[in-house]
Parts: sequence; structure tokens; C-alpha cells
Amino acid sequence: MITLSASSIVMTITQLKYVLAVAEYKNFTLAAEHSFVTQPTLSMQIQKLEEELGVTIFNRKKKPIQLTPIGEKILEQAKLIVDESHRINDIVDQQKGYIGGEFKLGIIPTIMPTLLPFFLKTFLKKYSKVKLFIEELTTDEMMRKLADGYLDAGIAATPLENEAIVEKPLYYEPFIGFVSEDHRLFQQEHIKEEDLDLSDILLLEDGHCFKNNVINLCQSKNTADDNQFHLESGSIGTLIRLSKEGLGMTLIPYLNSLDLSEQDKKYLRPFASTVPAREVSLIYHKSQLKMQMLDALKTTIDAVIRGAIAFHDVKIISPLNKKSLSPLGN
Repeated sequence: MITLSASSIVMTITQLKYVLAVAEYKNFTLAAEHSFVTQPTLSMQIQKLEEELGVTIFNRKKKPIQLTPIGEKILEQAKLIVDESHRINDIVDQQKGYIGGEFKLGIIPTIMPTLLPFFLKTFLKKYSKVKLFIEELTTDEMMRKLADGYLDAGIAATPLENEAIVEKPLYYEPFIGFVSEDHRLFQQEHIKEEDLDLSDILLLEDGHCFKNNVINLCQSKNTADDNQFHLESGSIGTLIRLSKEGLGMTLIPYLNSLDLSEQDKKYLRPFASTVPAREVSLIYHKSQLKMQMLDALKTTIDAVIRGAIAFHDVKIISPLNKKSLSPLGN
């Protein structure tokens, strides 16, 4: 067991991990479940640490549990210590070229259901010593967890323009229109950017970067809003069903169109000429050391996705709240 001592104070890396878990989940029971120990064991270790330090780290009277002022400072130091302890193993694994152990991956909601089936089975079969933990997260949640060391990597729409984050593009996913029969664009075989109007496009709810993609794409034409209703959904599937009911058109990522029934594909309207698209990248903190694992993940995704998406002359639309970027030939 690794221990850290200062004068007569002795603490373990395990205790600090438990502190991080409770701070993250704000609940001792949930923290214990995610730490794979019993709740009494976790509580006892944290109490033992508090007794050693002579301070109270958590205010247990608050619901949810909150850090005390001194607990906030201890948490920041605990993050650094636990993160550095992981780096020892990472350095050894990198030197040996070993691909195995735990790897925590976040994926945004509009990418997970379509991308994961493409690569997960292949990756796990090829790298059987990897224990992969996958979590569905918004981009903002993912960035926080990468910064705090709770994630090893993420898959998200880029560019994100964060100096601490490395972005490795995986593919460029075009947007495609889903247009109901009574919509003004249904009779067109292709649609153009200038055809789009935010007032009749069904959008995802706030927190989804694909919503920002669509808004940035349509910013050149945003007419007065005289709609009878407003709706924002967390599900692309819901937007498709509502569009079929004649409540507006929507835009969907290309991979989502592959799972549609032949009957529903009649509603699809691709873009003419230069196609708006999102850049999907593997992202990680610049201090990340699990490079052999990252390379294995990227190589696997590259191999399986290449046959599904082979578009050229695409224009990357930023997921940030700003104007779209310049065209890119990929």
C-alpha cells in the first residue's frame, strides 16, 4: 500500500481516492459503489483520515454532502497526488509498450449511440487486457472531468479551442436534412445552406454541441419567429419522430441516417455541393501519458469508420457559439 507521511500524519492514496469520489458524487453510498467498496469501509477510511489531519473534510449535515472550506483545499491537493501516483504506472506501461489496465472514456450523447457499435467489440477483442469505462457526457462535463483527472480521454465535436486539450480528428461527419412531406423543402432533392431557417428547424436542447453546430450553420438566415410552439429535445430520435408528424424539419448527423428504415429514408435530403459537417475528435489533456492506449483507440476507430464515412469537400461547422470555420477538403 502506498502511504504518504508528514510528521506523524499518515495517509494512503486509497483514502485520497475515496475523498475524490465523495466530492464527485456528493453521496457516500454512490461514492462507495463507484469505488467498488462497501459504504462502511469508505466512510471509515475518510473518518480515519479526518482524525489523522484533525479537520473535517465533509459537512455531512448538508444534503447533498458538501466540502468544508478546508476540505476544498485538501481536495485540490488530493487530485494532484492521486494523478501523479497514476503517472508512475503510466510511465512504466509506456516504456514497456503495454496496452492494458483501466481507461476512462467520455463520449458526447450525439456521437455515442452511432459510433460505439462501430468500434467497441473490435477494440475489446483486440485489446483484451484493457478495462474500458465509458461515460456519456456533454462537452462541458467532459472538459471538467479531463481537467480534474476523472477521464483519460473523450470523443467530442471539435475544435474546442482549449490550450490544455489535445485534439486528434477521427472523422468528419456531414449533416443531412430530415424533411417531412408537408415541409417547404420536401420536393427538393438537395438542400442548401441558404434554404435553412431556424424558425422551422427542430433543435436539440441546450448542452448539446450539435445544437450549436446547427445554429452556427443557420446564422445567416434567422427570420422572425412566428412558430406556434417551441421544442428542444435531448434525443435526435425524438426530433425525427416529430418531424415525421409535420412539426418541422431537423438536421441530423450522417451516421444517424444509416439506421433509419427504408421508409424513413425518403425524408432525407442531403446538402448540395460543399457539405456542412462536424469534426469528431479524440481529445485528451496535454499531460496525459497513456499514449499507447490513445493510439490503439484512434487506430481502431480509424479502421472501422473509414468505410462508413468517405465524404470530400466538407465545411467544418464549429461546435462553439461562433461563426463556422473555413472549408476543408478531407
